[in-house]
Amino acid sequence: MGWKKIVADYFTFTRKDRIAILVLVVLILVVIFAPTIVYRSSAKSSVLPDTAWMTAVKKLELKEENTDRFTDRTNRDNSSNYQYDRSDKEYFNRSKGELFYFDPNTLNAEGWRKLGLRDKTVKTIQNYLAKGGHFYKPEDLSKIYGLFEDEYARLEPYIRIEGKKINSSPAIANEIPSSRAGKTERYKVIDINTADTSAFISLPGIGSKLAARIVNFRDKLGGFYVISQVAETYGLPDSTFQKIKQYLKLDNASLKKININTASIDDLKAHPYIKYALANPIIAYRKEHGPFLKLEDIKKVMVVTEDMYQKIYPYLSIE
Repeated sequence: MGWKKIVADYFTFTRKDRIAILVLVVLILVVIFAPTIVYRSSAKSSVLPDTAWMTAVKKLELKEENTDRFTDRTNRDNSSNYQYDRSDKEYFNRSKGELFYFDPNTLNAEGWRKLGLRDKTVKTIQNYLAKGGHFYKPEDLSKIYGLFEDEYARLEPYIRIEGKKINSSPAIANEIPSSRAGKTERYKVIDINTADTSAFISLPGIGSKLAARIVNFRDKLGGFYVISQVAETYGLPDSTFQKIKQYLKLDNASLKKININTASIDDLKAHPYIKYALANPIIAYRKEHGPFLKLEDIKKVMVVTEDMYQKIYPYLSIE
């Protein structure tokens, strides 16, 4: 009888209880099945995207592309008449001009413009000549401020200088004759360890920037001990070095030397042939083994090869 009472107490529901249970079951079913019903409904009612605007955009792009191709083709057809000229910060299209043989000392402003030079460059040339300047050899034209390398390269084969003369003393022991286009040219031979930038500029193919680099490289080295070292100057083309080496000499081979027993790491790494890659091991070896007794002892530093030693030893000392 006890079990019947328990069942009656826990499983007998009033009308309100049954309503509450029914509502709870309905809510549970709604929570479970509502997402699925909503998703299917939205999928059925989704609207296909309107691609008409995309089609219109593609037509416009195709039209622009065809226009660009026509413009490019037109530019290519006319490309032989134009080249880029450099201003301070950018290039502008300009006419190449007509090439013909000319003497830069006698050509008038109209002739320079006919060659394709800009008015600014023409004015610089005219001012140079008006102040007593003179072009003695074709390379002199390359030193005109504002005349770019590609412009000079285009004009150089057509330069014909008549009756050019080099001002010099009667003694020409330090001058070497050379021939160019059937005409005799003379350049003064210079000592690579004592010449200044002006002396280097006087050589064929050397402008102010290259001259300054050569002198700066020489000063950092502590002097040249062979003429071929000049060719190591940054930015100096081998073709230019081959052109000027016959005008170079080395009478003064006095070099500035570095004492490897007292030099700091900063002193050593400042040398173009040593730098940090050698300076640090040399200092470390000296700290561990003491002063170098002879120059050859530097070869005991692991990174110093025989070729490296032959290159740097003229600049080293132990006292």
